[in-house]
Formats: sequence, C-alpha cells, structure tokens
Amino acid sequence: MENQEKKRILSMYQCTGTFTLGNYLGALRNHIKLQEEGYDCVYALADLHALTVRQVPAELRKYTKEAYAFLLAMGLNLEKTVFFIQSQVPQHAELAWILNCYTQFGELSRMTQFKDKSAKHADNINAGLFTYPCLMAADILLYQADYVPVGADQKQHVEIARDIAERFNGIYGDTFTVPEPMIPKHGARVMSLQNPLSKMSKSDENQNGNISVLDDPDTIMRKFKRAKTDSGSEVRFGEGKDGVNNLMGIYAAVTGKTFEEIEREFEGKGYGEFKPAVAEAVIAELRPIQERYREIVADKAFLEQTYREQAPRAQAIAQRTLSKVMKKVGLVQ
Repeated sequence: MENQEKKRILSMYQCTGTFTLGNYLGALRNHIKLQEEGYDCVYALADLHALTVRQVPAELRKYTKEAYAFLLAMGLNLEKTVFFIQSQVPQHAELAWILNCYTQFGELSRMTQFKDKSAKHADNINAGLFTYPCLMAADILLYQADYVPVGADQKQHVEIARDIAERFNGIYGDTFTVPEPMIPKHGARVMSLQNPLSKMSKSDENQNGNISVLDDPDTIMRKFKRAKTDSGSEVRFGEGKDGVNNLMGIYAAVTGKTFEEIEREFEGKGYGEFKPAVAEAVIAELRPIQERYREIVADKAFLEQTYREQAPRAQAIAQRTLSKVMKKVGLVQ
C-alpha cells in the first residue's frame, strides 16, 4: 500500500444529477477537509454504478463531467488526493466479477438498497442491481481502504465489503484490508425544505424542497422563502418545529454558529427575517465554488486532461491488488 504511515480513505460519489445542498453539507465538504487531516484519500465518481438504472447516455456523460468539475472547484487537491472516474479504471469491473464468486446469494438478497430500488424500478430489476454490492466491495478493496466515509444508511454496504474481505482472507490468507465505516460526527443532516421529515434529495418531486449546489442566488432565495416551518414565528430549536430545526441546522452549518447563538441573533424576529438570512448565508457559502466551477467547466481541455491524468494513478494502485487476487485464485497472468 502507498503511504503506509497514512490511513487510506475511499469515497465514491453518484454522478447522476447535480449535488444537493444536503450532499454538500452532509458529506462533500467534510471529505475535502480529510485531505488536509493526514489521510491518504482516494475519491471517484461511480458512473458504473449508475448503469443499474437506465440512463440517457449524453446526460450521464454531462453529469459526470459536471460532478468532477464541482469537486475540483470545492478545493480537491490532486497533489494529495487521487480523484478518478470509475469506468476509466477497468480493474473495478474485473475484481467485481471475482468477488461475485465469493458472495452468497442470500447476502445480496438481504441488501436494503436492492429491495428499495427494485420497488422503484420494477420494470428494470436487472442483475447489476442485485450484484451492486460486489462492485462496491471491489471499489473499496482494490485500494486497501482503511476507512469508508458513509452515512448511517450506507453502512450496510461497508459491512458486506468487510464480510467478503474476511471470507477471502480466510480462504487465501491476508489479501485485503478489512475496511471500517467512518460515520461523520459533524456532517449536517439536511432535510427537504418542503417536507422536513424527509432527507433532501435531487429526486424530490417538489423541486422547491431541494437546493442544488448550482442554483443561482435568486432561486436559492425563492426556495428558502417558501420553506415550510410551522404556525408560530419564533426562531427556536424544539420538538414539533421540524422545518425551523432544519433551517437552523443549515444556518449553523454554513456560519459556524451554535443554535443558542442563532436563537439570540433572531430573538424578537420572525421567520420573514430568518428565512432570507439562511438563504444569504448559503448563497455566500456557494458563491466562490460556483464561480470556480464555471471556470473549470468552460475549460474543457483542462477538465479532460485532469481526469485522463488521474486514471493511471488509480490504475497503478488497483492493479497491485488485482494481480495479488488473480494469483491467489489461480488465474494465469
């Protein structure tokens, strides 16, 4: 493993549609900070995973490039971090097939995500959707990752990767690092602005509930002004005030203020003043990233050169693991 003295982190991101404010505050911003905290970071866009749902090819390419540009705009440092597009590293698909053969049908059938996606896409319950966790395990195990930053709802995928790694190691000896889930302590849990009991999602039927990281200031302001709160007017964190609690959480995440400080700041003021203040804070947080993003997207040659240069860096790490696995299972190299 490279950088033996450092613990390696592996994180992969969806590339179907624009990131939400929830993605940004809940995960992306914290992941960027990890590269400055002494970790050896390997990040990627999971475009192969996207194929489990039927995609419009031109849109998938567009969204993948935009997601790559946005993470660069956030300050991802390519001198410290490997950042690639999954399909440009064929070792992922190669190892995934081998791991398919060391994963039990019953294990895959119990995966929550398979059940959820099968219900949502009943007309396309394909084999890739079923064996998705094997590809995800390959993503993690190829890089001998020590930690995988995940939300509580994704912990099951790290657990099956651990099971597969331990099974393989038990048969063939020490081959894979057994990864640990890294559950963020400070990642904000951002809920829909229209239904504060549901997590903010780009697939929300009511797009007023979802803030895209690329929304313009007028759109952000309009959506926050329409955010659901409650029948009162007091800016206070408490039970039964889910909408206000959500807005306070967002405001706290982008300003660094505590809930007590926010309550004092808006004491005697109503939601009519609080909602625009939250919007302005979010606009100010996203403005420099959006400006840098537009510069990167406009420079197509730079963007293409960057992701093309990153793929061999990832391949070099991945191939070391794949070669070891192929030798152990008896494949001629």
